[in-house]
Amino acid sequence: MAVPDTDPSLSTLLDGVARFAAEVFPSNRDLFSELAQGQAPHTLFITCADSRVSPGMITQSAPGNLFNLRNIGNIVPAYGEMLGGVSAAIEYAVVALGVAHIIVCGHSDCGAMKAMIEPHRHGLERMPTVSSWLRNAEAARAVTEALLSHEDAAGHDGAHAVTTMAEQNVLLQLSHLRTHPAVAVRLAEGRLQIQGWLYDIATGTVRILDEQTRTAISLEEARARLRPTG
Repeated sequence: MAVPDTDPSLSTLLDGVARFAAEVFPSNRDLFSELAQGQAPHTLFITCADSRVSPGMITQSAPGNLFNLRNIGNIVPAYGEMLGGVSAAIEYAVVALGVAHIIVCGHSDCGAMKAMIEPHRHGLERMPTVSSWLRNAEAARAVTEALLSHEDAAGHDGAHAVTTMAEQNVLLQLSHLRTHPAVAVRLAEGRLQIQGWLYDIATGTVRILDEQTRTAISLEEARARLRPTG
């Protein structure tokens, strides 16, 4: 398994390409030959641009299975609010590619969530474009503040606040996702499923966010709910 490079030079990337061409590609030639003819991913995976989050590794998915959409804070602007790359990618994945699932995946220790909670500490005023983008998570920040104010502050550290913010952000972006016409149609037809995840970098675990209860459930419980009954 590849490990993070300690050498930041461009040559390390070129060395990696050389290893891919010499070792990885030849052993997967049939797969790449098939992929060269076109793509048919089953899932649109929307997650943060954070370098520590690897959708293919987390889900153990082969190339061609995930249509990846990454941005700062795994944001999905409500339809019409900020028509652009995110809206176009969602529409393309649903209409042109016909994905059956959409995952919105947040993660622990998210810099975007930290900046939402403490903007001055994290220099958000020096990043006006990022600041404008993160307004799409403002409702999640408000909910997070309300939730934390009703909890006993004793024993809660900054990581708890960031995790709460990440959870509320995923739930908010799921609601934004439902405003996109292509998504709304497929959901009404029963041809699309959407789900929110929270990935913990330190433990490698994923929790599923239940939209009905607005709480996180374990991977095991989420899998059990999908098993046929009777």
